[in-house]
Amino acid sequence: MPRLVDALPKYRKHKASGQAVVTLNGRDCYLGPHGTSASKAFYDRLIAEWLIQGRSAQAPAVEAITVIVLCGRYLRFAKSYYLKDGKCTGTVPAIKAAIKYLRDWYGKTPASDFGPLALKAVRQRMVEGGLSRTYVNDHVARIKRMFKWGVSEQLVPPATYQRLASVPGLLRGRTTAHENPPILPVDDATVDATLPFMPEVTADMVRLQRLTGMRPAEVCILRPCDVDRSGEVWFYRPASHKTEHHGRDRVVFFGAEAQGVLLRYLAREASTNCFRPCDSMAKVLAAKHEARKTPLSCGNVPGSNKRRRPKKAPGEQYEVDQYRRSINRACDKAFPHPELGKLKRKDLTPEQLKELKAWQSSHRWAPNRLRHSFATEVRKKFGLEAAQVTLGHSSAAITQVYAERDLEKGVQVAKAIG
Repeated sequence: MPRLVDALPKYRKHKASGQAVVTLNGRDCYLGPHGTSASKAFYDRLIAEWLIQGRSAQAPAVEAITVIVLCGRYLRFAKSYYLKDGKCTGTVPAIKAAIKYLRDWYGKTPASDFGPLALKAVRQRMVEGGLSRTYVNDHVARIKRMFKWGVSEQLVPPATYQRLASVPGLLRGRTTAHENPPILPVDDATVDATLPFMPEVTADMVRLQRLTGMRPAEVCILRPCDVDRSGEVWFYRPASHKTEHHGRDRVVFFGAEAQGVLLRYLAREASTNCFRPCDSMAKVLAAKHEARKTPLSCGNVPGSNKRRRPKKAPGEQYEVDQYRRSINRACDKAFPHPELGKLKRKDLTPEQLKELKAWQSSHRWAPNRLRHSFATEVRKKFGLEAAQVTLGHSSAAITQVYAERDLEKGVQVAKAIG
């Protein structure tokens, strides 16, 4: 039989927030800054009420939860909820960026007191910080979802979220927040000019994505076992994809040209990734060795200057960011700045470095733009429904974002009507 303990719940310090905390009936009650007389008086009051009601009093009302505590708990939940293949998705960093604006101004404010005016003040701070209108709206929506989650966990009164939900999003043309330019397709001439400056493996990934309209992540995780080669057109079902948590299937179609690109990457174990950084690095080193002019009797023998335990080694699978950075490096080589491209970055002044970055940003293209190009071409030749099927969208409205409208049809109508 367990020993009965008459000790009172302890006055403790919550390391993450720096607040004092006491646990009553299995629920943490936050008391304010640790060590202050106000927090100790709050502790004494709660313990007195708890003892009067026979050690069974309910925890204090949700108004005691501060915004910083709510942010910490929501972030802990997000890290365990927004997972993909055992890793946190991009939603978690976005949540961190959103709550950063809450932490400084309203961290110590009771969550129940955070209302529409406070949310608008945070939103205006985002606008003045240079964020685009859509990004500001996304951040505000994340803050609202956090308070909605707090209601479901009985940390925030329902009325608090209802008040925040009444704040509308910023509208185009009715705010000082700037608009981001739309993501447009990348033309074939630009891609063809960049391909010679890419490693062979990355170049084939670009060619395959341009022919199939896959998402960058779907190219990175492509394996032989995921490709059905029984028919004239091959079917690729990714082991993991963006909308699988909605119970949707994803099929990518490989025609003859796409099959030709992929064919030489299939002669490996079925569960091994087709495109691997380690293979790419091996080919780069082999090309350097082939172009070597120094005799083998002089200098380093291949493999002799490797570290036994390098901090970073080429992996077995490309990450999307690795794929994008490889394309960016190729763009910088294919489209160098006419004056600053030949200089070392350490020799540039801050103004020159800013100019160089602006040049590179305007001459780079991301792998997602290949998807836009594919969607635009398919829609123009085969219609919106065909683009929706090949892109794997459940709604044609989503396809509209990727596939640029065919303006030639409008021109034809104008010519016919007069």
